[in-house]
Amino acid sequence: MKSKQNTNTTPLNFHQPQSPSIEIYLNAVFYHSRDPIFVKDEDCRLLLVNDAFCKIFGLARNEIIGKTLAEKVPLAEREFFLSIDKQVLQDGNEILCEETLTTNGTQTKTIQTRKSRFIDSSGNYFLVGVIYDITEAKQTELREKSRTLVLELIMRGEALTVILEAIVGAVEQANPNMLCSVLLLDDAGKHLLSGTASSLPDFYNEAVDGMAIGLGVGSCGTAAFTNQRVIVDDIQTHPYWVSFKDLASKAKLAACWSEPIRSTKGKVLGTFAIYHHNINYPTNADLALIEQTASLASIAIEQKQSNEKITRAASVFTHANEGIIITDANATIIEVNDTFTAITGYTFEDVQGHNPKLLQSGNHSAKFYNDMWITILDKGHWSGEIWNRRKNGEIYPERITISAVKDTAGIVQHYVSLSTDITNMKTYQGQLERIAHYDSLTNLPNRVLLADRLSQAMVHNQRCNQSLAVAFMDLDGFKAINDNYGHDIGDELLIAVSQRMKEALREGDTLARIGGDEFIAVIVDLEKFDDSRLILDRLLHAASTPVKLANAVMQVSVSIGVTLYPQDGVDAEQLMRHADQAMYAAKQAGKNHYHLFDTEQDNAINSQRESIASIRLAIIKHEFVLHYQPKVNMHTGEVIGAEALIRWQHPTNGLIPPLDFLPVIENHDISLELGEWVIETALQQIVLWRNFGINLPISVNISAYQLQQSNFTHRLAELLSAHPDVNPNYLELEILETSALHDIGQVSATMQACHELGVCFALDDFGTGYSSLSYLKRLPAYLIKIGQSFVRDMLDDADDLAIVEGVVGLAKAFQREVIAEGVETTEHGISLLQLGCQLAQGYGIARPMSGNEIPNWISNWKADDSWLATEVLR
Repeated sequence: MKSKQNTNTTPLNFHQPQSPSIEIYLNAVFYHSRDPIFVKDEDCRLLLVNDAFCKIFGLARNEIIGKTLAEKVPLAEREFFLSIDKQVLQDGNEILCEETLTTNGTQTKTIQTRKSRFIDSSGNYFLVGVIYDITEAKQTELREKSRTLVLELIMRGEALTVILEAIVGAVEQANPNMLCSVLLLDDAGKHLLSGTASSLPDFYNEAVDGMAIGLGVGSCGTAAFTNQRVIVDDIQTHPYWVSFKDLASKAKLAACWSEPIRSTKGKVLGTFAIYHHNINYPTNADLALIEQTASLASIAIEQKQSNEKITRAASVFTHANEGIIITDANATIIEVNDTFTAITGYTFEDVQGHNPKLLQSGNHSAKFYNDMWITILDKGHWSGEIWNRRKNGEIYPERITISAVKDTAGIVQHYVSLSTDITNMKTYQGQLERIAHYDSLTNLPNRVLLADRLSQAMVHNQRCNQSLAVAFMDLDGFKAINDNYGHDIGDELLIAVSQRMKEALREGDTLARIGGDEFIAVIVDLEKFDDSRLILDRLLHAASTPVKLANAVMQVSVSIGVTLYPQDGVDAEQLMRHADQAMYAAKQAGKNHYHLFDTEQDNAINSQRESIASIRLAIIKHEFVLHYQPKVNMHTGEVIGAEALIRWQHPTNGLIPPLDFLPVIENHDISLELGEWVIETALQQIVLWRNFGINLPISVNISAYQLQQSNFTHRLAELLSAHPDVNPNYLELEILETSALHDIGQVSATMQACHELGVCFALDDFGTGYSSLSYLKRLPAYLIKIGQSFVRDMLDDADDLAIVEGVVGLAKAFQREVIAEGVETTEHGISLLQLGCQLAQGYGIARPMSGNEIPNWISNWKADDSWLATEVLR
């Protein structure tokens, strides 16, 4: 397609040579952008795409270039985006449009695409586009709109069925894979009745309608009976569904999560449930959705119950729902009903002959009443809300309608006022407002209110040329208390700590709870960062002050990440993310202090997270392997065992040594998973060697972090039990990083428990830790290993030789065996034997090798003659 160039088109010469540096920059911008970018020719064929574009379509670049991808999307989407492409190419005007994008035939995203036309020096037209994934934002917008609609239905007093259908419909609209139901507990509190579940089959709804509640009666019957959330991710295998799994199978239901719907006093009103057609376990976001939806349903149900009570009470007195005042044409009261008396406290005798203004509270101006009467006289009626005063002086809200009653000549004879006390509705409105903006446990602002206050504070501080600090806080040690003492004590601790942290702030600052044990503080009106230090120190002190609960003293601390605005010139959401990243750095640095966000630290954290993600993926893809380095008795020539050494067989970078990836995951949970994999693989290798007639023990390195896990002995026992044909004596654990052991008593008890399983221990790199003697005395390890840093240089360095000699002597004194690593030459072996050390490993004996190579190496191994002939010091 060719057309005249217009003023809205920026010429671009795609064939014009660029300097190498400019090309590098352009490539970096193009290929490293997180947003998909593409370039098309005049026939809408793709010429260039970046990695993000390939990712969103789930295709390799060679499957994209030269194609329109029209066949990859549904017809309606195809016709829409191709029409936009052609319009931009033809008119030259940039277009920003919103589209849906369905990839793989199932996953639909909402995207916003910015498309522009460029012309090169030869007059060729090109379409350049950038795609922004706005799916999450659209879903959030849909949830907010749906939630607002439900609240409006509640406030309007719509029928409960209508409201519940709206609640369920909102969840299902935002989450198409979910099927929802609401069941209501009957007045006797023993059976669940159908509330709404239009997406479930009729036969299923009929079967559960009237179901008795009880333990093991599906997810909903159990949740209503226990007043606890019930998560069943696989209906066919869960004991709660034994009696109902055939029914569920017929309805093609595979998972069911049920949340009790509770009144403000904690009484069960019913259940809200989410079903899935496939086995499914909820995410944290799913759990929050369940809880919030059940809370919304409880408001609707309680509103209905409250209305029913009001109706019954009014029927007893006057059979009317509203308080009624009748006046004459001069607005003098001539009649009131019992409901009026019930609302206001005034009897008929109290108000007869008076003007209704005796109810005025003083909350409204004279103009308000003047405008009200102008409307009544002009239109014959007025409706609205008024704050009036009861006889006892209490001010209350009511919805009131005043009508003029006229005769046939149009002359006003009476005025009739119908009023409804809306105190409860206002209370519910306040509750809804609080639910929307405050954390239910701590009564602190939640993330929604925090975002609003932070945005306002950013505008205010920028206007006043001041700074503000965003402090992201995560409690240290809270999980252990929650696990050991239970969630109720954990909640009490959160309330106590949050109150202290709130008191540590100044008036005008904001403290919000954003979930779990995470909080964010907004510290305003700062001239410089130093102005916030005192406040941050107070927060640290407030969090770490001991709290006495359940006859026990509990103590946590807090790690704080801080970023400053406008020095960190990003939006509110990004400020919170940066503070979160800084908090992560504070935890890594030792916890219980604060860390200021900076770009370099941000890059380092991102790099670490990427590395951890790569390692986690490598575990899934089985890219880790073990190599084994033989251990021998130099004096007898006997092969006494092998040390398992982990390697990463990377698909592109080749064999990666452990020092290039293990430090990244130090003290991270992924290290525990990798550590258990090493033990499991070593046990498997013992079995494989035994099949070749080789009975060879294997030593495995374990970190101090892994050894100090409370369930270490239990997990080791499970791994051993999975290999009943392996003698536990053939597994040896070498303790790394002994200086990182915190509770020697607890570690010693753990080692003793492992001994009882048949597993023995060695102290690795002995002599490098500052407290090695203490560990040698207190830890039940049968073997100590002399670090290779001493052995390697012992022939040339008198100090290293003295250390080796000292360690051998200590081993004898404490009746421990000793082995030297780093034996690289015959002379090393001779010297060690002369000192009394017979056991060794190192390159002078054998390099680490795969498990398959060990049998052949053993068959060919022979100790050096000089070692066999050397007299060993006893």
